[in-house]
Amino acid sequence: MTTPVKRLPRRVPGWAKVVGALVLVLVVFFAGIRLSVIPGLKDLFGTETHDRSGPALLKSIQDLSRYDAASGNFQVVVDLEKDAKLLPDAIRGTRTLYVGAGTVDAYVDLGKVGDNDVQVNGDRTSATLRLPHAQLGKPALDPDRSYAVSKQRGLFDRLGDLFSDNPNGEQAVQKLAVRHIGDAAKESELTARAETNTRSMLEGLLRSLGFKEVRVSYGN
Repeated sequence: MTTPVKRLPRRVPGWAKVVGALVLVLVVFFAGIRLSVIPGLKDLFGTETHDRSGPALLKSIQDLSRYDAASGNFQVVVDLEKDAKLLPDAIRGTRTLYVGAGTVDAYVDLGKVGDNDVQVNGDRTSATLRLPHAQLGKPALDPDRSYAVSKQRGLFDRLGDLFSDNPNGEQAVQKLAVRHIGDAAKESELTARAETNTRSMLEGLLRSLGFKEVRVSYGN
C-alpha cells in the first residue's frame, strides 16, 4: 500500500506579489481621485491649459467703403446622416445633430456711387442720390452659440476615431449650417431693411448739412 504524496502549495513568486500590490494601490489611488474621497488629489492631478499659439500675422489690408445697414441673427438645426452601402448603420455610418447660430450683414456699397449718381442744385438745398442695391455679406457662424446636440457613429467609425485625430470632425455640419443660414438670409427682408436704414441715414446726414429736400433711390 503506497502512501499518498502530499503536494505542497505552489509558492507565488515575489515579483507577482509586488505587481499585484502595485496594481491594487493604483486602483485604490485612482478610485480615490475619481470619487473625490482623497482630498487634494484631484487638484494635484488636474489638467492645465496652456496657450502656446504664435502671434497673429497681418496678411492683407482692404479698404472698405460699404455701409453695414442691417444684421440678421439666424439659427438652424442640421441633421446630417452618412450611410454606407450594404452595411447597417450600427457597423458603418454617422449621424450628427448640430445647432448652428450665425449672423449675416446687409450692406450698401457706397464706393460704387459715381459722380453722375449725385445731383445737387445750385443753392445746395436739394440733393438726389442713386445708390446700388443692398447686398448680403457672407454668413458668419458663431462658435459660442453653435454646438453638437448628438453624434451617432457605427462600430467602424468608433474604431477609426481611436487611431486618428480629426480636429475637423464637425466641419461638414458647420459648412451645411452656413449654407442654410445664407439661404435663409436671401429669403428674408434683410436687404430691404438695409436700404431703408441707409436712406434714413443719408437723409438725416444731408439735412443736418442744410439740405431741405433729399431723395434717395436704388438702381444701376
